[in-house]
Amino acid sequence: MEFEFIKQLVKPDETTKIVLLVLDGLGGLPVELDGATELEAADTPNLDALAARSICGLQEPIGPGITPGSGPGHLGLFGYDPLKYQIGRGVLSALGIDFDLQEEDVAARGNFCTVDEEGKVVDRRAGRIPSEKNEALCALLRQIQLPGAELFVRTVKEYRLLWVLRGQGLGAEIAATDPQETGVAPLEPKPSSKESEKTVRLVKQFLKEAHEILSDHQPANMVLLRGFSKRPVWPLLSHVYGLRAAAIARYPMYRGVARLVGMQTLGSSDSVEEEFDVLEQHWDDYDFFFVHVKRIDSAGEDGDFERKVARIEEADTQLPRILDLEPDVLVVTGDHSTPSKMRYHSWHPVPVMLWSEHCRPDRVKKFGERTCLTGGLGPRIPAVDLMPLAMAHAGRLKKFGA
Repeated sequence: MEFEFIKQLVKPDETTKIVLLVLDGLGGLPVELDGATELEAADTPNLDALAARSICGLQEPIGPGITPGSGPGHLGLFGYDPLKYQIGRGVLSALGIDFDLQEEDVAARGNFCTVDEEGKVVDRRAGRIPSEKNEALCALLRQIQLPGAELFVRTVKEYRLLWVLRGQGLGAEIAATDPQETGVAPLEPKPSSKESEKTVRLVKQFLKEAHEILSDHQPANMVLLRGFSKRPVWPLLSHVYGLRAAAIARYPMYRGVARLVGMQTLGSSDSVEEEFDVLEQHWDDYDFFFVHVKRIDSAGEDGDFERKVARIEEADTQLPRILDLEPDVLVVTGDHSTPSKMRYHSWHPVPVMLWSEHCRPDRVKKFGERTCLTGGLGPRIPAVDLMPLAMAHAGRLKKFGA
């Protein structure tokens, strides 16, 4: 839905509250043909009880068969068409750690990784090294000097890092060096514009020197870069939807995508329980809350079916804390599917439910992939349609036309 159109319908003086609870990587697959998905296998009495009072369905983050990254997956949930509003992970990482990203800076998301003697990637996440180890390695990489540009290397979290190049005449149209798989060598950075050729030369020099510096620092003996990008200027949630919006998220990337659309980021919680503490503490200050639960996705990426089930159950125990706050609308979904069977994001639609006293409940009694397939929202509602639906159920949209 076009922003200029939706802005005309927004009621500016409404004070109703909307909560968007994103269980990252929620969707899954059965390990066996007739088995349950992780969500279906989980004991989720609170999610199931809410589903019985909600309208449910499966939402598609981008389109049929398209596997979304985390950035596009969240932008769709915020009402931004991911095909129109495209951004690299570099900018999101920078904003997520409050880095002062300037207009001409080129930013990239980095992974410390492990390569073998042949230079092939054997672990894209370097054993998920702790952030303290990351900080020490970033300090070493900051010693690298690149001609005609200033280099910034910052710790993000665990194995993730931020890489920023500042200087004149730099382009960000650069292919990633992260092959997104193991058993192969990192990819060569390649420019897709004339403006980016200088940047690519500097990227190659950085990677060469980084490999030399990190060679003895197992398991983090190399760096992968992806999501080269510059900061865009986009419409903000406050301007489009008239919302005072806040984000509660542990991981910097998700804080970054929230800041990009104008949300205030709250706290820096280390657990799901603390995230809900922050929600309670700031309940009176905002109209819209994006609450992000990450570890479900991490378990899926690690291929750990049982741990993903446990993380979903952990989130379920916290759900009553939201309901006790009496929101006007509560949407529960994920930004994408991460089946532990696949160990990565997938194209499968994601379960979603929307509760409001004005919703039209369907016949779904348990929150899961197969049950949501029959829900009132339908089997493939576009993610971008959820925000207007939430606004409508919160009484924040006027009638269209005479």
